[in-house]
Amino acid sequence: MTELENRLYREITRRTLLKAAGASALSLSAAALLDACDIRGTSNANTGKITIGYVSPQTGEAAGFATGDNYVINGIRGASAYKSGFKAGGKGYDVEIIVKDSQSNPTRAAAVTQELINSGADIVLCASTPEVTNPVATLCEASGVPCVATIVPWEAWYFGRGAKPGDAFKFTTMFFFGLHEFAGCFFPMWAKMNTNKVVAEMYPNDPDGAAFRTNFIPLVKAAGYTSIDGGAYADGTTDYSSMINTFKNKNAQLYSNVPLPPDFNTFWKQAAQQGFKPKLATVAKVLLFPADTTALGDLVINIATDCWWSPYHPYTSTLTGQTAKQLADGFEQSTGQQWLSSLGSVHSLFEIAHEALTNVDNPHDKTAVAGKLKTLSYTGISGPLDWTKGPMPGIAIQQPVGVQWRKGSKYPYSMVVVDNSLNKDVPTNGDLQPTNA
Repeated sequence: MTELENRLYREITRRTLLKAAGASALSLSAAALLDACDIRGTSNANTGKITIGYVSPQTGEAAGFATGDNYVINGIRGASAYKSGFKAGGKGYDVEIIVKDSQSNPTRAAAVTQELINSGADIVLCASTPEVTNPVATLCEASGVPCVATIVPWEAWYFGRGAKPGDAFKFTTMFFFGLHEFAGCFFPMWAKMNTNKVVAEMYPNDPDGAAFRTNFIPLVKAAGYTSIDGGAYADGTTDYSSMINTFKNKNAQLYSNVPLPPDFNTFWKQAAQQGFKPKLATVAKVLLFPADTTALGDLVINIATDCWWSPYHPYTSTLTGQTAKQLADGFEQSTGQQWLSSLGSVHSLFEIAHEALTNVDNPHDKTAVAGKLKTLSYTGISGPLDWTKGPMPGIAIQQPVGVQWRKGSKYPYSMVVVDNSLNKDVPTNGDLQPTNA
């Protein structure tokens, strides 16, 4: 295993474990106070029931990630596999989905997960940021309940929960991508810009920030760029003047960050006011969703980010037969809102649950289900996912593409695919433009 990955493990393990441990302790007393939304299959021909829990940040500062959850889960409920029930080991089972809101809070995420475990969940699915996925997975691992996570850098999920390189969790798995994929997405876009190769990097004092600071900065340097680290800032910081002055004084012409949306909104507006205008800005975790773009207005134009799922991805659901474009179009027609990348990821969680639970003799055998998850390989609406390939046990990798936000026609701003270096399945539909000329 690389020295960078060993360093990442040492850097982020302690803080995340302490946070998860505190959340786990609080969850036992809080669980009885929390409510849930039940969605049930209704096939009378089945002889048992499978319970699937789902946790995501439907309210709070990360709520943008979960904007499409209700639409996706309603679609899953209507899919024949879920509506008619699962078949496993020659028996039929109704399917119950229990949806929980983490409120963008790790303690709440742990509490509702404990409630799911207490209610007998056969599998728990979760999505969006380490503040949700890590406490959920930590409790599931400790309780022997299969769990699948997504929309979290794998290093923050894996090392952030105390794993050492090569370790295998027994019950918890995930799919998404990591720092090498961010590099493979961002660096080709940087290379297309005529710059001095000086990169302004500002990463928050949280699990995502720790992962980027420990592993991404060395990748930046190894690629021949000069890194200007603005320092670890607290989530919720309101004045970035000192950091902006540092970036200006060093003449940084490229920019990278992994902030919470409100923090980036504040920083980017201050940067514009104070004259920090990098030729290309590439950001992770923020500007993934339309609500973030409208909050910035035209300052968002030509900021680049990663995109792991879109209507342009040529993939099809194993549950509904929908293409990625049909899922995105259906969401827009039903809700009047613009598509977002999390639609595909949440849909895939329920594809994965179906694959695992219907390919064991007994879906209530949690060890068997967890074992199936760790050896799963299939292609669905998020494309090919293979848990046998790593980079670590229990992890499947997606390959993102580089996109920029542009003025839209149907909506104020639209994503344009400008680089597909990591995923040639996805066609480009625009040329990379400088964020600031």
